[in-house]
Amino acid sequence: MASSQKSVDSAGKCERTGQRLEDLVLLRKVRDRIDREYAQPLNVEALGREVGMSAGHLSRQFRLAYGEPPYSYLMTRRIERAMALLRRGDLSVTEVCFEVGCSSLGTFSTRFTELVGMSPSTYRREEGDAVAGVPSCLAKQATRPVRPRSTVSASASSASVRNQEATGPKPT
Repeated sequence: MASSQKSVDSAGKCERTGQRLEDLVLLRKVRDRIDREYAQPLNVEALGREVGMSAGHLSRQFRLAYGEPPYSYLMTRRIERAMALLRRGDLSVTEVCFEVGCSSLGTFSTRFTELVGMSPSTYRREEGDAVAGVPSCLAKQATRPVRPRSTVSASASSASVRNQEATGPKPT
């Protein structure tokens, strides 16, 4: 069996992650919706309601299945699309920001820089001709943003700290 395939035990749970098969189907629906509607206003609470999960449960299960929480996945899709638009060169950074569904140029620029390693304007200037003549399917694969693990871990750690500050320290 290929390592990317998941084995299911007799209780209907994935042997690798311990997730129920039904939950994995629902998570796939959420991921597909994010992929389709990345430019629309999406939030984790609404996505969770649509599949009958709380926002917290959806985030935990989505991260377990796909390696990052739904909001991070959404931002990665938006940045991926922004990269393609910036390489085309016919839109300004601000236009690209709004085209991919971001409402704040500052947040967009910060996330873009985190994922790509350079600002959107620098990327537009330097990468515009880098994939000229390369089929779009290959260009997309070669330029796909990869979230550094330290960024995902840092986000999770800061969220954990915020939660702990809000609820107080755990009893020992």
